[in-house]
Amino acid sequence: MQRALLSVSNKTGLLDFARGLIAHGVELISTGGTARALQNAGLPVTEISDFTGLDEMMEGRLKTLHPKVHGGLLYRRDHPIDCAQAHKHGIVPIDLVCVNLYPFVETIAKKGTTLVQALEQIDIGGPAMIRSAAKNHASLTVVVDPEDYPRILESMENNHGSTTLELRARLAMKAFSLTASYDYAISSYLDGELAPSSSLSLKFPQVCRLRYGENPHQEAELYGHFFDYFEKLHGKELSFNNILDITAATRLIAEFEEPTIAILKHTNPCGVASDLDLSKAWEKAFQTDRSAPFGGIIIANRPIDEALAQAISEIFSEVIIAPEYRGEARALLQKKKNLRLMKLLKTPSPTDRDLRSVIGGVLLQDADIDSWNKVGTLEKRVVTQRPPTREELEAMEFGWKVVKHVKSNAIVYVARDRTLGIGAGQMSRVDASRIAAWKAAEAGLSLHGSVVCSDAFFPFPDGLTAAAEAGASAAIQPGGSIRDSEVIDAANKHDLAMVFTGVRHFRH
Repeated sequence: MQRALLSVSNKTGLLDFARGLIAHGVELISTGGTARALQNAGLPVTEISDFTGLDEMMEGRLKTLHPKVHGGLLYRRDHPIDCAQAHKHGIVPIDLVCVNLYPFVETIAKKGTTLVQALEQIDIGGPAMIRSAAKNHASLTVVVDPEDYPRILESMENNHGSTTLELRARLAMKAFSLTASYDYAISSYLDGELAPSSSLSLKFPQVCRLRYGENPHQEAELYGHFFDYFEKLHGKELSFNNILDITAATRLIAEFEEPTIAILKHTNPCGVASDLDLSKAWEKAFQTDRSAPFGGIIIANRPIDEALAQAISEIFSEVIIAPEYRGEARALLQKKKNLRLMKLLKTPSPTDRDLRSVIGGVLLQDADIDSWNKVGTLEKRVVTQRPPTREELEAMEFGWKVVKHVKSNAIVYVARDRTLGIGAGQMSRVDASRIAAWKAAEAGLSLHGSVVCSDAFFPFPDGLTAAAEAGASAAIQPGGSIRDSEVIDAANKHDLAMVFTGVRHFRH
């Protein structure tokens, strides 16, 4: 290695890397701020304008787009014609390119960034050099990540000042991945700023291969940034199904501001409760269904203390999730060898879009956000002769947060701070209502004075009648059936208070 070109916006580790290259007799070429940083450290460096014989122009927009730069990167060292033409035009080899790109993604993430400001942070020369060097990695080294500096110097130390072809190939793949992600970020931003979306490009890094998919005969991998949201503190590797359940649990708990615990199984909640005392919230959530939680997911939106950990540990759970574990809680739960213990680092944005695979493509939709379901708003949507009591309105607010996370057809019976019976995923809404009532009876919970929540309208009065017969005194549902008047008559007949939300919450 004779010559290296360094041009970085992120100066982390730059000086040590440059010193390492110099120690191997490598001549340094650099641009702008990178050259000044090297000069200020007393390191010998040739500025790009002296190397090319052309001054930087247009406030730095034009500096590395020059035949001496790209010729030095692209010419094939074992190709006689390339070598002859390089010699004829005074092109010398550049054997290493170290580039990281203008901070476009960081710029557009800042509130108030204008289109002009964003466009100025689109790097042109950087990606061009990266691609030239990566294409010709048989002859030279491309580095785009400061974390790779030590391994490059180590390779040079072990290979008489050269890097291995295996290392160069790995770095080239990393470089092309970076430029692809960079261009995708630009394309996505401009698509939103300048034109309606007409295409969708997806690129996620592979996080890991999973043991198997939904079933042992299915292979599976995890892609994306899942572990930006969670830290695994203990237990076996996460499975495909664990990850689906964790996602469902996290989206559910994000609905609640008050201290809340939820228990889920197969992405369906089987018990949810709120209480200032989180241990009492657990007791109420668990009472909803004492059999389904076996092998389920438990999530809390407040730290779990030792007393709560002791109560939770009395049943077998696949995963427990909380923002923190206090005192001896973590040590106590880690005694369970097979339990996955997760720390919730942050909740997903409520505006995250929902992406699903289908045959031949994907579906993309907005998140199911329904932010107006507060007591004051619900009071304005009463459709029955009897208005709900304050306690019934609070139960409606609680239950409406839960029912949207239950597979359709969904019926949930609630009190003001807890679930009482849940009927999920039935083909008939009246069956869902009967199952929810049956589950409450199995748990020994009375539905007298409860609120029944339905994710979609009651198409016939029978579902509402079943709820009234089970003991419900109020109902919340979207409305919108051609038989709404019949359903309202049935509610009035049974002295039920009912609210129409106008918003449906199907979950397929």
